[in-house]
Parts: sequence; C-alpha cells; structure tokens
Amino acid sequence: MPLPLSGLRVLAVEQYGAGPFGTQFLAQLGAEVIKIESPDGGDVSRSLGPYYAEGVAPDAASLFFQSFNHNKKSITLNLKAAEGREVFARLAAGADAVACNLRGDVPARLGLTYPQLKRHNPRLVCAHLTAYGRSGARAAWPGYDYMMQAEAGYFMLTGEPETPPARFGLSVIDFMTGLGMAYALTAALLSAQRDGVGRDVDISLFDMALYNLNYLALWFLNAGHAQQRAPRSAHASLTPCQLYRSRDGWIYLMCNKEKFWPLLCEYIGRPELAADPRFANFSKRLENRALLTELLDAELAKRSTAEWLRHFDGAVPAAPVNDLRQALENPFAAQSGLFCDLPLGNAESGAGALRILANPVRCGETLPPAPAPRLGEHTDSVLREAGFDDSTLQRLRAGKVI
Repeated sequence: MPLPLSGLRVLAVEQYGAGPFGTQFLAQLGAEVIKIESPDGGDVSRSLGPYYAEGVAPDAASLFFQSFNHNKKSITLNLKAAEGREVFARLAAGADAVACNLRGDVPARLGLTYPQLKRHNPRLVCAHLTAYGRSGARAAWPGYDYMMQAEAGYFMLTGEPETPPARFGLSVIDFMTGLGMAYALTAALLSAQRDGVGRDVDISLFDMALYNLNYLALWFLNAGHAQQRAPRSAHASLTPCQLYRSRDGWIYLMCNKEKFWPLLCEYIGRPELAADPRFANFSKRLENRALLTELLDAELAKRSTAEWLRHFDGAVPAAPVNDLRQALENPFAAQSGLFCDLPLGNAESGAGALRILANPVRCGETLPPAPAPRLGEHTDSVLREAGFDDSTLQRLRAGKVI
C-alpha cells in the first residue's frame, strides 16, 4: 500500500523547530515537502551547533537541522522580491498545501495566504503557525517556546515547591504546535477534497500553550482553583502518583485507577493498607498524601528500582526515572523499533550514517529515511517541473531571486 500522504505536495516556508517538526511528520508519511528557503543562508537552523555530522556539506551538517528535516526537498527563493512571489504563486498552482511558521504579520506581506493564492489554486490549503496569531495586538511580536511556557503558567507548575520557576526540559510547545499545524493542514485538505475549496488554517504557540492547560484551566475557570506545584512531581489530585524512594534512587508510581491501589498494597506486602479508611479512595489518599508518601517510601526502600519493576511486571503502573543516556539506551526502545540509521552519503563522500529516532506513527509501510537537503538542492528540478526553462533559471539566479 502507498503511504497515507503519497502524492501530496506541501510548500513549506519554515525555519527552526516548530514548523519543520510538523512538516516532517507529513514527509515521513509520504508527502513531498519542499522547503522554500532564502538564497542568503536559508533556514537559520542550518548553522546551529554545537554538534555537526562529519563528511557532510556545512549547510546540512548541523545535527539540530537534520533532526527536523528528514525526507524533505529544498529550493531557494527570495520571497521578498516581487518575481520571487510570482514564482511561488506558480508553484502553489501545482501544490496541495502551503505550511509556514513565520511571524504573524509576515505571511500576508509575502503573499502566502489563501486570499492571495486562491486565484492560482482554489483548492489550496494554507496553514500558518505563528507565535501569537496573524491578527491582534501581538501579530508582529516574535515569540518562542520558553516564553510561552513562562506566560502560560508552565514554569509555576513544573518542579518542586519553593524552588525557582522551571521550564520543561524540552521545547514541548514547539513540538505540540507543529504537530497541531500538521493536523490542521490535513483536516483542511480533506475539506478541500470534498468541497473543492481551500482555506487558511491558523495555530499559534501561545494558543497551544494555553490550550494545553486543559483540566487545570477548567478547575480555575469554573471552580476558582489555581493549581500549584506539588512535591515530587505529584499529580494534582490522584495518588499514589508521584516519585517515591527506592533502595538505590527513585521510582515513579502512577496508580491512576482505583483498581491499582489494592494491587500496589498486595505487591509491596502491605495488603492491610487497601482497607485502611485513611486511604479508602482518591480523595482520602489526597487528604493523607504526606503520610502515604512516608509509608510507601519505607516499603519501596527495601528493593532497588529495577527489582521493583521486575516484581510489578506491568501489573502496577511504574517507571524508572532515567537520565537521557538511560532513556536512549533503554532495551525496550530498541526492541520497539524506535531507532534507525540515516545514511548521509556514499562511500566517497566520507560521510557515514546518523542514528536517529524513527517516526512514531505506525501505518504498515515505512518510508526509508533520507537526509535533510542541502540548501537549494532541488531548486532546478522543482522549477523545471513547474515549467521554468534553463534560460529563465539563469536569469532568476543572476537576479538573486533563487
């Protein structure tokens, strides 16, 4: 079977992390994703260190850049030039979608919106990922992941009480918003196929950051409860659901259904705790969380984390607390096929292969990973396919349009 998005062409005016993360999902599921990059350096992450692949051209050697741009093509095009925008419109006529993650006031200036492109292709879908939206008081503001985490309350929900505010260890807002853009683009494409009419779809880092507050937002908006940080990365209301001490470190228990509490009591050799009225249900256990933590610490300290995990054997929801090395050397991750090799060149190039993470979406077929493209690697082939002859390409290149 062909991959789900085979035959789909997406023009991606993108850079850095959020947009490229989303379009990489499209590319890995079979879409032809064509990065539209400025001739004077392209995606800013092409030069982002500190780690680079050996034997690879400098404009594609950044491991950061490689991590977001597998299986894509690249063309150079100066969208600030009128002729560059004309070339883009011609490409859009033969595309299914445009995806961009520019500052909110920029897409309209560069002619990347549906009202500006629909005369060339009425079925075109234009997906816009911005910091704060394309309209409103902050449309022209730059914005980045950690800023969103700070303003949307994440810093004050992460870490231990009485410690400085802390961000997530990853750019979780970038990743979720990129994936949200891919979802919105795909949904709009289904509509365009059905009705023959495209549209703009928008998502912003700020909106996604706030939307992720989810049930905590509803607790405040409807009950006036402003959740604060809980000790040991505990759940706001469910317990046992937090860090506990084992003999050699930490273990995370997540008994988020009532059925797991008596099971845990049985497995730690304290079945009488399941009938203790102080721990009869979630609300009682929350009320007595400090005492319960003390009791569970005492029992769990009798074995190492690894010994408890073997003992629980999946019956009690539990996890080790790994560092990055341990997470990536986890045998279960390897057994699950979560890693693959990305060849970077032929033997003559001197480049080897990168060990990368495989696409988590499983759909039967697998697209072999291809390295991120060099800047403008596919300019001539893509433009020739769109009807531009060699003399026109020479003229565009001389005028620094491509």
